[in-house]
Amino acid sequence: MKNPTAAMLVIGDEILSGRTRDANMHHLAGELTKIGITLTEVRVVADEADDIVRAVNELRARVTYVFTSGGIGPTHDDITADCIAAAFGVGIDVRADARAVLAMNYENGEADLNPARLRMARIPDGATLIENSVSRAPGFSIENVHVMAGVPSVFTAMVAWLLPQLQHGAAVVSDSYRVDLPESVIAGPLGEIADAFRELSVGSYPFFEDGKHGANLVVRGTDASLVAQAMDRIKSAFSGRIA
Repeated sequence: MKNPTAAMLVIGDEILSGRTRDANMHHLAGELTKIGITLTEVRVVADEADDIVRAVNELRARVTYVFTSGGIGPTHDDITADCIAAAFGVGIDVRADARAVLAMNYENGEADLNPARLRMARIPDGATLIENSVSRAPGFSIENVHVMAGVPSVFTAMVAWLLPQLQHGAAVVSDSYRVDLPESVIAGPLGEIADAFRELSVGSYPFFEDGKHGANLVVRGTDASLVAQAMDRIKSAFSGRIA
């Protein structure tokens, strides 16, 4: 059985402008790898409703899970929740359970829930809440789409709560080997090894160091024994060779 698949949708003008460096994709990719969910695509879209709706609908039709990051805060440009509702064709409003959870974060409880804060309690109809242990404001899941905050500490907390509840696959095992040879030299033998181990991912990641070219050769797969066999072939092919 193949592992579940996933896509990530990063939402926000600040990412595309270069003002903010996204850290959430790196974190999510690592956590999904641990539990055998294969991340196949990451897409970044601006705070444009039509683009968000289109991306959500395209991605959720192709993968087991979609994870979104960003746009569920209290300001006017936080439009992700509305876009998710539009993508699924459902209503959205302040929900009692989300409101109660949010109120726990403020000194005076519900009395402190002004209109801006209440925006974070607007949940599409039929969605379930994703717990936020950092700032209380919940994310939510609707069918196979999981909507989370963009702030890295909050995103990380939401991912930690959510992932144990999803279908896991076989964990991915990886091994690497450094060769101090240019890719143009290793390409032929490495391609033959990749052809012999089609069940695995065999990659070459070049570097330039101290005036010399080299590459880190990485083998990844769910079968640890097969990964070890492929790595033995790589070491046998390139051990002791220099440019």
